[in-house]
Amino acid sequence: MTVTPRRPTEDAGQTLRVVVLGGTGFLGRPICRALADQGHAVVAVARNPKTIGPGVVVRALDLAAADVDEITAVLRDLDPDVVINAAGGMWGLSEAQMLAVNVTLVERLTEAAARLPRRARVVQIGSVHEYGLVPVDTSMSEQMTPAPVMPYGEFKLRCTAAITEADRQGRIEGVTLRVGNVIGAGQPGHSLLGVVASRLHDAQRSGERARLELAPLGSRRDFIGISDVVAAVLLAVTRPDAAGRVINIGRGVASSARDMVRLLIDVSGVPTDLVEAESTGPAETNWQRLDVGLAAEVLGWSPSDDLHTEMKQLWEHAGAEVPA
Repeated sequence: MTVTPRRPTEDAGQTLRVVVLGGTGFLGRPICRALADQGHAVVAVARNPKTIGPGVVVRALDLAAADVDEITAVLRDLDPDVVINAAGGMWGLSEAQMLAVNVTLVERLTEAAARLPRRARVVQIGSVHEYGLVPVDTSMSEQMTPAPVMPYGEFKLRCTAAITEADRQGRIEGVTLRVGNVIGAGQPGHSLLGVVASRLHDAQRSGERARLELAPLGSRRDFIGISDVVAAVLLAVTRPDAAGRVINIGRGVASSARDMVRLLIDVSGVPTDLVEAESTGPAETNWQRLDVGLAAEVLGWSPSDDLHTEMKQLWEHAGAEVPA
């Protein structure tokens, strides 16, 4: 079969047909909204359809269970210029579940997208955890050889490899954004900040002082606001030079988990006693900092320094979801 390229352009006035897998989730939902605000025709595909807002059509499909033929049928029906994979996850999932929603899904997605009559751009949301352990003060660049040390990182690296290989073969136009630790509204409840937000809201409702007893918080990670991630995804949709690339998306700053928890406490205004266990692990397990120079070069993207606004939105959204 001859595949005709359908290359995205930087023309802001062009309307693209964009399919967002996992479009009702933590990352997918704001991506869909931002695309719709730009005037693109957006379809969110998710297991549990939820209303996202004007300009976004929601289509039901259990992506973890769907086979290649089912995904192909959906994509052929929707005829996308771009497919964004915001599905996947790690929080609260078993290793088998992580494998299904990450690796198996991406392998089936690349095969299904390759069957389309015109080559679509596929934007994969990757993870900083693909890199594994690095010495303290190291900036992780895309030229580093990834060596993940946890199953989630390994699975995400396999996703990146599948997207990159399908692009190399000319079957899709693949872009992987290797994203840091995301902060924002809709934070998964099993994540550190999701758990902290829930406990702070419990204390606020009871009128009591909160007491947080947590694991060691000295690890330094590259935390990034969800708005910055969404902005990078939108650029990856249209920038021609992004094709075939793996691009880091982070703040390029290593901040401690303790600082993030304290920022959330400050934003909440809830009187809190913070107690953390002592760290016993080697320093190399406690460091992440992404080199984001390629994102500036290829996407024209740079991060903001404002995590306070993102944390405030996280807090307010968590409160809105708490049953009365």
